Amino acid sequence: MSGHSKWSTIKHKKGKADAQRGKMFTKLARYLTVAVREGGPDPEYNTTLKSAIEKAKAENMPNDNIERAIKKGSGDLDGANFEEITYEGYGPAGVAVFVECLSDNRNRTASDVRHAFDKFGGNLGSTGCVSWMFDRKGLLIVDRTEGVDEEELMLQAIEAGAEDFSAEEDYFEIITAPEGYDKVKEALIEAGYAFSTSEITFIPQNETKLEEEKDIKNMIKLIDALEDSDDVQQVYHNWEMPEDLEI
Repeated sequence: MSGHSKWSTIKHKKGKADAQRGKMFTKLARYLTVAVREGGPDPEYNTTLKSAIEKAKAENMPNDNIERAIKKGSGDLDGANFEEITYEGYGPAGVAVFVECLSDNRNRTASDVRHAFDKFGGNLGSTGCVSWMFDRKGLLIVDRTEGVDEEELMLQAIEAGAEDFSAEEDYFEIITAPEGYDKVKEALIEAGYAFSTSEITFIPQNETKLEEEKDIKNMIKLIDALEDSDDVQQVYHNWEMPEDLEI
C-alpha cells in the first residue's frame, strides 16, 4: 500500500508550533474547551476530548492549562463561547485550501481569513467548493527506529483494520477510517508502539504541484498567515509540498 497524506505539511505545522508555543497553547485550550462542551468532561466517554488531551500533552502543554480549559468547558470557570467555523478557497494556481476555526467572533475570523487569501494570491470560496477534495481519515505516525520492524508493524496495522500503510525514510504512516481509528491505535499501543503523531485529519484525494517560485512563496505565506491566527485550528491543502523545500 502507498501513503498519500501530507506528512510534509504536518512537519511544517509542527515546526511552526515549536516557534510559536504560546499560540499553540491558545489553540489547544479552545479545542479542549469546545470538546468538553460538546461531549462532556470525561475523556473515557468523550473521544474528542481524549484526542484533545493527547494532542495537548504531545505539545507539552502544562497540566494546569489543560485542567483550566476543561473547567471552562464544564462551566466551572468563565470563558468565551467558541463556535466551529470552516472556510474553503483556493490558494495560488488553484491549490485547494480548507480551514478549520474555533472562534468567539465570526466577523473577526472571516475578515482575517479573507485577508490572508486576498494578500497571497488566493480566493476565498463558498462552502463546499473544495471540501469534497478531502477525505476524513485517521493518521498514525510511527518513527522509524531500530526497534521497529516494518513488516511486523504493517501486518499488525492491517490486522487491526488499517486502510493504508506506507514506509518513508524517517517514519511509517498508517491511515485508517475515522470509525476504525481508535481500534487500530489501541491495538498498536498494546503491541508496544508509540506515535509521534496520532489524529483524525483531512487528506487530499489528489495533489497539485506549484511550478512558479512566486506561487510557492505565496503558498507558504498563505499557510503561515492562516496558522498565525488564534482562531484557526487547522489548515488543510492539496499542495504537493516538495520534500527539500526550505521554509
